[in-house]
Amino acid sequence: MISEETSPRLLTSVRNGEDAGVFMLEEGITIVQSVDFFPPIVNDPLTFGKISAANALSDIYAMNAQPQTALNIIAFPCNIEKEIIGSILQGGQEKVREAGAIVVGGHSIDDEELKYGMCVLGTVNPELMWRIDKARIGDILILTKPIGTGILSTALKAEFVDESEIKDAISSMCELNKRSREVLARYRVHACTDVTGFGLIGHLKEMCTASGIGAVISLSKIPFFEKTLEMAEMGMIPAGQKRNKDFASNIVATKGNIEPLILECLFDPQTSGGLLACVHPDDAPGALKELRNEASPNAEEIGYLISEKDVKIVVEP
Repeated sequence: MISEETSPRLLTSVRNGEDAGVFMLEEGITIVQSVDFFPPIVNDPLTFGKISAANALSDIYAMNAQPQTALNIIAFPCNIEKEIIGSILQGGQEKVREAGAIVVGGHSIDDEELKYGMCVLGTVNPELMWRIDKARIGDILILTKPIGTGILSTALKAEFVDESEIKDAISSMCELNKRSREVLARYRVHACTDVTGFGLIGHLKEMCTASGIGAVISLSKIPFFEKTLEMAEMGMIPAGQKRNKDFASNIVATKGNIEPLILECLFDPQTSGGLLACVHPDDAPGALKELRNEASPNAEEIGYLISEKDVKIVVEP
């Protein structure tokens, strides 16, 4: 196994599961880097480009950083229509511009399967940077977007739904976490991550483990996209959901009458999901109100952090 890089100027560790790497070029100049790419999860190429770019940019926002530049990463078979590639790249560029950043180049390769994403660079004041290992006992957990995109994308591929039926989820995946980050930055956020491939429970586990604390979440407060539970009941479960459950279920405990199907959905791998922020309890009501008014109307307070000798996530009704 490759050893972890170390440097006095490297401000994050890959062992902690941080959303992005942070490196201090010199005093006062700190860069944040991340990369992500994947195959299409919707049919429209322009929309796919937007979703993929928003997903890549999300890691930068999760560190309370501002995106500055982006590089395209794209793989496609040589016989694909050029218009499709053009639309994907256009969608990505539109989101990068919306973020206040610029696309500075990229790289493409011949591949049997179409894939697209971005390598994003941002900047952050290290004194204001959010990490996943600074969560505190008593913090309130705020989630800025509903969950269920993995299940709904699986259902779309299987043609159990069409894009018009899951338009809210598609719109959410296209939405940047820019405004949510700007709102949360006004408050005392002790730790933050974005909810993506590991699912809600997986990313919460990483934050709790890194911070050495536990969490209590209320199942009834977690927002789901329309049709998520219906499609899950029909068996539209992505392969990544089982891997997420294998990864994180060992620290999950349930309390009271918990619906197994809904619990399963907490492991659903998300694409371009919301921010999961640990907010000072005195600041949480104001932060939640502003998020709903200015950035994310579906933002919810889903739980709180506790002291736990053995790091654990308790799921209540």
